Amino acid sequence: MSTQSPAEVCLCCQHDHTNDRAAAQEIQQSLIPTANMKSTRFEVASRFTPFSDVSGDFMDFFNLPNGLIGLYVGDVVGKGLAAAMYAALVMGTLRGINKTGDTTAAVLALLNRRLLVRPIAGRYCATLYALFDPSTRDLTFSNAGLPRPLLASASGCRELGEGGLPSGLFPESSYEIHTVRLAPGDVVLFATDGLTEIRNHWDEDFGWERLGELWAQCTEKSAEQSLELLFEGLDAFSMHTEQRDDITAVALKVPMHVEAQPELATK
Repeated sequence: MSTQSPAEVCLCCQHDHTNDRAAAQEIQQSLIPTANMKSTRFEVASRFTPFSDVSGDFMDFFNLPNGLIGLYVGDVVGKGLAAAMYAALVMGTLRGINKTGDTTAAVLALLNRRLLVRPIAGRYCATLYALFDPSTRDLTFSNAGLPRPLLASASGCRELGEGGLPSGLFPESSYEIHTVRLAPGDVVLFATDGLTEIRNHWDEDFGWERLGELWAQCTEKSAEQSLELLFEGLDAFSMHTEQRDDITAVALKVPMHVEAQPELATK
């Protein structure tokens, strides 16, 4: 039988809870890319800003054996430790699928089926999976409920593709494949909805219009510089109002001058 007083037991439990959350944060951070990707043919940069110590957002980007670049971004319903645990489950599942060589639509369909083998009540996620071919500059992606990617090019700024049903919600979900050939200078933003939903002191959302105006300025910037401009704009708009949701953003950039032959990116 414990000889601790109720106050001591309470402090001990609080300490254990804090340690658990710190451990969860460390594990989640280990799953997120720590370095950008860069070659003479393309660049990938990212920002991952949790609402609290752990996040329901997730993302990754990587070289594939066939020479393509894989990329995914996702957003689990809810916040906090439970959402972060589900995000880790989704990332682990995706890592087991993404090297199969399947299409982006097939990867999302298989992810959906696997999440529904042992469904968790009230848990599902929006997920976008993309493949980029440095040799052709073709970007192919499928979308399961994430905000549409935003392309800034010499002709302006526009959203790409369509949404889709979230992952882990409906058994027979299927997904469309969208393809766009990027030109030198083009930069694509993949982001969770926390980015456009950030608010200022007057309780106004940042919104898609402001996002488009900022992102249109990025065609002559690197992937990292594009995200710097974007997040500086978010800070100026919000005036450091407390964040209400996780924010994750990934930028894919084709430099203004690209080589004729593909090369493996460093990460």
